[in-house]
Amino acid sequence: FVEKLSPYERLGVEKKADDKQIKKAYRKLSLQYHPDKNKGKEKDCAQKHFIAISKAYEILSDADRRKRYDLFGDTGEDDQDGG
Repeated sequence: FVEKLSPYERLGVEKKADDKQIKKAYRKLSLQYHPDKNKGKEKDCAQKHFIAISKAYEILSDADRRKRYDLFGDTGEDDQDGG
């Protein structure tokens, strides 16, 4: 299962990270957890992590959504983890 983490924790970056650092962290993790790179039992878990990483990147790569998250802790989504 995927724990509830902040987008920063999910990508393993600090709150003061710039766009380049965020993108680099996202690319590294998305390659690691991409469903096509994982087989068997790990595939389902990897897919959940991949989705969570993608959502975190969507928030942090959009200046308005990132600012909203930083100010209010709101990701702009009703259910960040999809269930």
